[in-house]
Amino acid sequence: MDQIRITGGQRLSGRIPISGSKNSGLALMAATLLTGEPVTLANLPALADIASMTALLRQHGVEIKARDGATSLNAEKIISTTAPYDIVRKMRASVLVLGPLLARFREATVSLPGGCAIGSRPVDLHIKGLQQLGAEIEVTGGYIRAKAPKGLKGANVVFPKVSVGATENLVMAATLAEGETVLDNVAREPEIADLVALLVALGARIKGAGTETLRIEGVPQLHGAKYSVMADRIETGTFAIAAAITGGSVSLDNTRLDLIDSLAERLVEAGAVVTKEENGFQVSAERSLVGIDVMTEPFPGFPTDLQAQFMALMTVARGASMLTETIFENRFMHVPELRRMGANINLHGSSAMVRGVKRLTGADVMASDLRASASLVLAGLVADGDTVVHRIYHLDRGYERLEEKLVGVGARIERSRD
Repeated sequence: MDQIRITGGQRLSGRIPISGSKNSGLALMAATLLTGEPVTLANLPALADIASMTALLRQHGVEIKARDGATSLNAEKIISTTAPYDIVRKMRASVLVLGPLLARFREATVSLPGGCAIGSRPVDLHIKGLQQLGAEIEVTGGYIRAKAPKGLKGANVVFPKVSVGATENLVMAATLAEGETVLDNVAREPEIADLVALLVALGARIKGAGTETLRIEGVPQLHGAKYSVMADRIETGTFAIAAAITGGSVSLDNTRLDLIDSLAERLVEAGAVVTKEENGFQVSAERSLVGIDVMTEPFPGFPTDLQAQFMALMTVARGASMLTETIFENRFMHVPELRRMGANINLHGSSAMVRGVKRLTGADVMASDLRASASLVLAGLVADGDTVVHRIYHLDRGYERLEEKLVGVGARIERSRD
């Protein structure tokens, strides 16, 4: 198992290219099950989660070939509509094959998913939504078993709470359902708009991307297309925080500032400077930042996937800050590890009170999930001495060439065997 060693105290300066979005790429890959014609996806990141989705789709029968920076996926000859436990347990996004398989083949058996241990993320919204489209579903033996012998039918579905995964599953399923489907209280994350854009390129009829309501007019079948995956906004935000926490100046390329507006506003409020550029934007922090309060919310609010990283920044900011987590109930597992490095953090239910310290101290720390791993790397960048982050396989699920990109802007960081 690999570990990462970071020698802190280096001010980051230079340019970092941002990779394609992990979360969007996974949904786009699942969407290729909706058509029997080839779909070519450019800008897919080379990540463990993408490899897991590739393995899952291949066992369904999807032919997948990578060439010249693009990946071709052909789901013409599907040999199985079952997504087995041994693959699905590795990644929650595997449940996204449920809607496409059910819509196109009228049956699907998908293992209940696994993934990061950051709290309960039930699939009940996926199941109830598909049932409203006419699916017959039972959960037994750890599997979701769904069928729709006469095909799915359009319906009005109102999500009781915002769910990115349920929105993705339902919008994909509705593209091949008979009649019109109206989805209300849908997630508005940029990844949803990216998925809708691909589906439209495949021939789907969808209106309302970026709003709380999606209207989908079902079509008999979809065709192939070529599409480029959007930039990863969480990677974008993580490196933006890396620039700020080290008092550096870093330009982030191949991305968009509007993807992280809520983070950019907080960085500016804390004292950083954010400047839009032609192919991205620059973040610099010439002076020490001040503590500010943050609450995670569904998009366009502050992303839960950047809470741990922002907490690392607040540990060395002047004054106090309060970070409140409203999305997942178990997303403070990075706190004990940051405390090992000298951070002053007190937990009060779903909130963390952070009092900035003059300096963190390098230590051996353990990664518990993907974004917690990133927060420990960020803390290591600014800590005195060496920080060793163990169990970094979590990082490989969501960050492409992390060490290489950080070394390119002046960080002292290396990977080795644990």
